[in-house]
Amino acid sequence: MSTLPESPVEVAFVGRSNVGKSSLINALANRKQLAKVSNTPGRTQLINLFETPSKGTIVDLPGYGYAKVPGRIRAGWEKMIVGYLLEREELEMVFVLVDGEIGPTKLDVQMLEHLRENEVPHTIVATKHDKVKSSKRETRKRDLAAGCEVAQKDVMWVSASSGVGIDSLRNAVNGILGKAK
Repeated sequence: MSTLPESPVEVAFVGRSNVGKSSLINALANRKQLAKVSNTPGRTQLINLFETPSKGTIVDLPGYGYAKVPGRIRAGWEKMIVGYLLEREELEMVFVLVDGEIGPTKLDVQMLEHLRENEVPHTIVATKHDKVKSSKRETRKRDLAAGCEVAQKDVMWVSASSGVGIDSLRNAVNGILGKAK
């Protein structure tokens, strides 16, 4: 982590491959191609840093889980992600993205347990709100929160494509990054 540039304060986005991290960062920034978006899992292969006007930094971490890459490369990503999450002193908050359409996977639950065990501040963000049928949203919200072992009120629901929840998440991110001096 010593090779990363200094930053007064950082927030990181982590989640499984293809959960929508890059799309969400683009929606937060109101820019279509700030973070590279791909339909292929595992496209984000490095820690990507985006400096904000407040001089804080948004961090886009590689996805965990499925990706069409050799196992040794995937293992290197996992080591890099965990190293960043545990060692980066500038890190103030980890936004854990969970696919709202399918709910938390085993890997999501493992990530949440790891963050809790190591007392890393985190917030759960359920992505793809627009893909959940309106008739199933309340059940999905309840089930997703239960699967993540949190109260429903502790999950932020967003959609990068429809804009649902983006302002609330942007306010949360800006509130943290606003501490940068």
